[in-house]
Amino acid sequence: MDNQQSSIQTQNPISQAQNAVEQAKNAAAQMQSHPTQQALEGAQNAIEQAERAIAQANTSENQRAVAEMVEQLEEVRRRVAQMQQPQN
Repeated sequence: MDNQQSSIQTQNPISQAQNAVEQAKNAAAQMQSHPTQQALEGAQNAIEQAERAIAQANTSENQRAVAEMVEQLEEVRRRVAQMQQPQN
């Protein structure tokens, strides 16, 4: 168990940002399947957390990975915004 915890604690900023983006994707999917206020807030919080993680990773030398995460997060934002719009 200690090895698992130490490996989690020593994740680099890129892997932390990737995990945060995945969590945002999952939160958006949850909101899509269960469109509640709580799910919306969870998705918004996950997006904000991913934004912070990407900002930390932005100092990394792996700018390609950062750019891909930014694109993925933009797609999540679009999905969440689309779900917030009232249906006609």
